[in-house]
Amino acid sequence: MSRLSSEVMFIAELSANHLGSLERARELVVQAANAGATAVKFQTYTADTMTLNLPEFSVDIGHKLWGGRTLYDLYHEAHTPWHWHEELFELCRTLNVIPFSSPFDSTAVEFLESLNVAMYKIASLESGDLPLIRKVAQTGKPLIISTGATEFWEIEELVAEVRRCGNTDLTLMVCTSSYPAVPQDANLARIKTLRDEFGVKVGVSDHTLGFGVSIAAIALGARVIEKHFTLKREDGGADGAFSMEPEEFSQLVVEGCAAFDSIGNPEWRMANSESESRRLRRSLYVTKHVLQGDEVTPENIRAIRPNGGLAPKYYDEILGKRFRRECNPGTPLDFDLLF
Repeated sequence: MSRLSSEVMFIAELSANHLGSLERARELVVQAANAGATAVKFQTYTADTMTLNLPEFSVDIGHKLWGGRTLYDLYHEAHTPWHWHEELFELCRTLNVIPFSSPFDSTAVEFLESLNVAMYKIASLESGDLPLIRKVAQTGKPLIISTGATEFWEIEELVAEVRRCGNTDLTLMVCTSSYPAVPQDANLARIKTLRDEFGVKVGVSDHTLGFGVSIAAIALGARVIEKHFTLKREDGGADGAFSMEPEEFSQLVVEGCAAFDSIGNPEWRMANSESESRRLRRSLYVTKHVLQGDEVTPENIRAIRPNGGLAPKYYDEILGKRFRRECNPGTPLDFDLLF
């Protein structure tokens, strides 16, 4: 698990950010581990398992990142060669990071099973592929499913399918399938909806820039955070523009763990660390030299720091009373001192 917390899983999504270089893929794994990632996620497909090489199968021309590109060309560029997987998985394990992947068809599941993958992720656009979900769920391994671009009834269907297979380790990810996504579309209130409706663990697959959305998600109950990961955004690639760099991911882990730790207990009580501050709260003290029988007035008592005398709420009550004995400045007021 994460170096800082066993409660929140931080996933570094490599996706296409290897840019076709095995050496770069290795460096991504190393940097993700150094940044505190709990797990590194790959994608297991080829262009041929994803689509057909036809010009009409293309991304809308208006898309910010991939407009006009054919799906076949995009997936051919972005895919992680299958013969890299074993080496990269072993590197992850050596670095005490969990390697896993998103399969996109049944052959990918069979391949990943041969590598003894620890868990699976179903991508948002495969959330309607119930035969694929069934095959993965039947492995009995932990399953994470993203819900981007998904209707609620489709989530009901996929959850039912996972449960029919007897798989009880399901995490649903709130996700906005736009690249990059904007915070206004995150709708993190859905974390509670998924948790309450299905009784599952909930996370966020965050395609926004920065980590404000992820931190808010942890505060709202997300226990899995997934961010695309690259060495430098300026290096380009299909996913580079909305990916995190190592220093940013490291900060996400640190601040995300702080966010989790800060949630605490709803029972109202002071922290032990507040004891000195409590001691320094205002209370009522004698502020001028007074003699026995002198009247208590605003000129000879005040609410000052530290604590030690009567609470300031008694100020009006004791005005006009008299001192039982002579007092010096700095004497804490007490009812026994007055008559």
